[in-house]
Amino acid sequence: MIEKRQFYINGNWVDPASSTECQVINPSNEEPCAVVTLGNQADTDAAVAAAKSAFPAWMNTSPAERIALVEKLQKVYDARAEDMAQAISLEMGAPIELARQQQAAAGSGHIAAFLKAAKEYEFEHQHDPNTPGSYIRNEPIGVAALITPWNWPMNQVTLKVIAAAVAGCTMVLKPSEESPLSSMVFAEMMHEAGFPPGVFNLVNGDGTGVGTQLTEHPDVDMISFTGSSRAGKLISKGAAETLKRVSLELGGKGANLVFADADDAAVERGVRHCMNNSGQSCNAPTRMIVQREVYDAAVEKAAEIANSIKVGPADQEGDHIGPVVNKVQFDKIQDLIQQGIDEGARLVAGGVGRPDGLNRGFYVKPTVFADVNNNMVVAREEIFGPVLSIIPFDTEEEGIAIANDTPYGLTDYLQTQDKGRAARVARALRAGMVEVNGRSRGEGAPFGGMKQSGNGREGGPWGIEDFIEVKSVSGYDPKAA
Repeated sequence: MIEKRQFYINGNWVDPASSTECQVINPSNEEPCAVVTLGNQADTDAAVAAAKSAFPAWMNTSPAERIALVEKLQKVYDARAEDMAQAISLEMGAPIELARQQQAAAGSGHIAAFLKAAKEYEFEHQHDPNTPGSYIRNEPIGVAALITPWNWPMNQVTLKVIAAAVAGCTMVLKPSEESPLSSMVFAEMMHEAGFPPGVFNLVNGDGTGVGTQLTEHPDVDMISFTGSSRAGKLISKGAAETLKRVSLELGGKGANLVFADADDAAVERGVRHCMNNSGQSCNAPTRMIVQREVYDAAVEKAAEIANSIKVGPADQEGDHIGPVVNKVQFDKIQDLIQQGIDEGARLVAGGVGRPDGLNRGFYVKPTVFADVNNNMVVAREEIFGPVLSIIPFDTEEEGIAIANDTPYGLTDYLQTQDKGRAARVARALRAGMVEVNGRSRGEGAPFGGMKQSGNGREGGPWGIEDFIEVKSVSGYDPKAA
């Protein structure tokens, strides 16, 4: 049993104020694998006080100094990549190959992308050449509370921590109590890289405890949260009393528009993307909206691919999907699959229950529904499991209308060989991100959504700006300082 009871506050690992223990459950076998402590108000106050005390000095370091520390962190992170992958695989059930190649690797990629963005970012520049001494200064907002989810731990931790550090903010990180081990490894990395005491602090806790305490804390200037839309609304309400900035990356119900002229790999690409990470991705393309001419063939292909996807334990090498994170999530997914069946969607792959041969662990069958309409629960609710809904459409206008008929607006996908159509549809989709024909949006591209998928953007200069206050100064000579 791994024991990680301490918190990282003001540059040291310290004992918690109370001893409220929380078991971390290995989702592959449903057995406890670690124990952490959940913080209370005293722990939160200590972490915030450390961040507040460290802020003036950290704010006044040069961008070059902050960048140099992030460069050291990059080396430490890469040297301990296997430690990170093992922690993520154990705590949230990512198969070890996926944990290495995608989960842990995402953190390294974001650190590198922020280094590039930071070196190009203008923290101070002249505003109006015709008005001498008119300058714009991009300054850190202050103490930032960073609340991260369990599904892509290092993807979200690095998107927040590195952007805040580069901007000159000090911070308190509260990782999900479902996946705290990877963030504690990350805290060790921050310490080894040499960040000054108080710049980075970590307190474990749950949403109703430490999460709420940070949200309402008068000395916290900003909340950056990734998680459910429901929790995002509660955080916004809690933060309103102190008028702190709130940046939200929330849920999604991604549409994947497959036109009749889509390339041969489009359907398989969509199914595998939906099932990746056991379907536990807010940007998963969970609604495949297929043009009528190729609908039957797409359904057949999607079922074939889903039935070929293997499911197994996270510590097992190979190309398979693992369990979902916990029993609550498992039960929710099972209920939604049954609801899809009850509503009349046609089950063409998977279904309720565990896959054959897996009687313990939170394993879900890769599931595909056909003949779904956009009013069904499986088409509207974020299931957060390996469940795909296929919906037919006839015209371009109808396809766009179905795609946009959702309270979410995170990532949409588009499959067509018609460049004119690709341009029209990409413009028409109400989502923060659109990916065409499986092409990458590029390192450091902004990540975030519209509508109930949140506000703000993470990654690249947009991610840095989330943690920035803009100061306009007149009669200013930067060389005089």
